Amino acid sequence: MEPKRAKTLSPSQIRHLLRVTDATSRHPERDVLVLLLGFTCGMRVSEIAQIEVADVLLPSGRAREEVSLRSAITKGSKARCVYLSNPKAVAALERYIEWRWNHGKATALDRSKWRGLMPHVPLILTHKGARYELSVKRRVNYDGETVDYLAADSLQNYITGLYRAAGFGRGFSSHSGLYASGAGTINFGLHDASSRRKPLFVVLPNTLRYCILQ
Repeated sequence: MEPKRAKTLSPSQIRHLLRVTDATSRHPERDVLVLLLGFTCGMRVSEIAQIEVADVLLPSGRAREEVSLRSAITKGSKARCVYLSNPKAVAALERYIEWRWNHGKATALDRSKWRGLMPHVPLILTHKGARYELSVKRRVNYDGETVDYLAADSLQNYITGLYRAAGFGRGFSSHSGLYASGAGTINFGLHDASSRRKPLFVVLPNTLRYCILQ
């Protein structure tokens, strides 16, 4: 049986979601970045929950334009690259980094490296400064093999809540961001001319079709 696919957001719906989240979320600095990592980089929720500060920042504190997603955190267990070149995503990252430093969320004693953040701590933290919990699930890949993968259910549910707060009801979920990115957010006003010369992300075929084993 084909898994039911989440609805894809339109350009105006994406802009609306970002505006509402920025205006009404209790943690807009983090939440806007989470949404933009999905829209502009094509990252899955489980990947967003697991990327570390050192994955997106150089020791000098400069943001990496090309982000390598380690095989340990990808659903297909194969490393791939995404591009953090969208101006809105970069601006959201800068804002969130400053927020984390000012609120002492997994910070070092000074800002000489990695902008004062602990490098091997997840970039995205809960409001308490902890990592998002992960659970082990199973799926069937294209070869008919049963494989385990890590899912960030708590973050996924939280993102779905952001959609609900913006008025997007049944059929919309955290997956809508991934599908919107795959559909081409370059037309959504989220990508500048320089971003158009780079692929947003590389899709692994065996991650596109799967079913969750009950």
